[in-house]
Amino acid sequence: MSTRRTAWLGTAVVLSMGAQVALAYYTPRAHTAQLLGLLALAFAGYAALLWARVPLWLGLGVALLLRLLWLPATPALSDDYHRFRWDGMLVVHGYNPFRYQPRELVAARPATPLPPALARELRVLYPSLNSPRYYSVYPPVCQAAFAFGAYLFPASATGFIWVIRLLLLAAEALTAGLLLRLLSALQLPKTQALWYLLHPLVLVELTGNLHFEAVVITGLLASGALLGQRRWRASAGVLGLAVATKLLPLVALPLLVRRLGWRRAVGYGLLCGLTTLLLFAPFLTPDLLQHIGQSLGLYFRTFEFNASLYYLLRALGYLYWGYNKIALIGPGLALLAAVGMLGIAWREKRPTVATLPGTLLLLLTLYYLMATVVHPWYLTPLVALSVFTPYRFALVWGAMAVVSYAAYQFSPYAENPWLLGVEYAVVLLALVVEQPWRAALARLAKN
Repeated sequence: MSTRRTAWLGTAVVLSMGAQVALAYYTPRAHTAQLLGLLALAFAGYAALLWARVPLWLGLGVALLLRLLWLPATPALSDDYHRFRWDGMLVVHGYNPFRYQPRELVAARPATPLPPALARELRVLYPSLNSPRYYSVYPPVCQAAFAFGAYLFPASATGFIWVIRLLLLAAEALTAGLLLRLLSALQLPKTQALWYLLHPLVLVELTGNLHFEAVVITGLLASGALLGQRRWRASAGVLGLAVATKLLPLVALPLLVRRLGWRRAVGYGLLCGLTTLLLFAPFLTPDLLQHIGQSLGLYFRTFEFNASLYYLLRALGYLYWGYNKIALIGPGLALLAAVGMLGIAWREKRPTVATLPGTLLLLLTLYYLMATVVHPWYLTPLVALSVFTPYRFALVWGAMAVVSYAAYQFSPYAENPWLLGVEYAVVLLALVVEQPWRAALARLAKN
């Protein structure tokens, strides 16, 4: 390695480390200029490492080091961990987190009496919750992790955070191994794993902000690896675990019909569903589906953040109706995305396990372009899938999505339409330059 390259790589590593430390310990979410400036530095370090073709061994070491820097940090860019801890404490004490809204449990006269110690802890935690009027939306794998953290540290938020972060780091370690194994099996350069492992969005949102997309990505990759070994039953069980972490992996099921054949695909779906159902079994109540449906309904009909196509349609709705028609536009876009994804799955030409990551990337891209809510961490699975394709637009989208944090400089948050315009203009430019749709459409034809 030349002296010049060594100096360049050393500078990039130091820059990345400094940005991550500052983001982890010295940057409140509301300090927009500082936050976006440090994220820009982090992405500059990331680009420099990739441009200098960082060796695999060094890149893996840097990826681990950057994650370990976050270990003692309290998430500053997300307050979801308070709800994680709330749900965990309920599970540890034998209460179903899907059955109660938090406000119901801290009411002056709660319908469900709680043990005094638990009631005190919940009252202290309640003001920090960002969704006290909603039932929990975190599936059973998440609940198990929350309960584990709450069991080990019932009165310590710091201890709880340590447990969750270590669990997610373990998932990320498995992801690293799976990326290397799958890239080797597909005869692709192993260094492409670094596109995901060093990406600042992945570092900040998964290790830093404790989002369980880390586990979803591990499950998707493990399921794909097992499918490549023709172990479809084990693959179905692992995908069921991923679905029981976040519901997103369900979109992969239609892609398996023509890869496995109808009979085996039905068996795969049944095994996946059975695994998910068994994991939900401890939480099953007569009103479980109603409460989950209510939360999902609120998601599609009420919530909006960092959207693209939806915001354009919302603006047209204001012009035509004079008010926000999200209750109509949100479900309509979700239905349109579902139809589009099923169409892609049906018309894909010569589907194989090797082409699965690229097609799944296309499906998820379509879904998020039509979504009403696109939090930055939602895009991390796209970053992981892009490693197996010739396309880099997901890396760009992940970098640009962080500008959405500018909304939190206000209370309540308020999005800046100009920043959103810049974000999606850059994403659109990346899509136009790489033209993933042209190649995809060329492959889509009825057999």
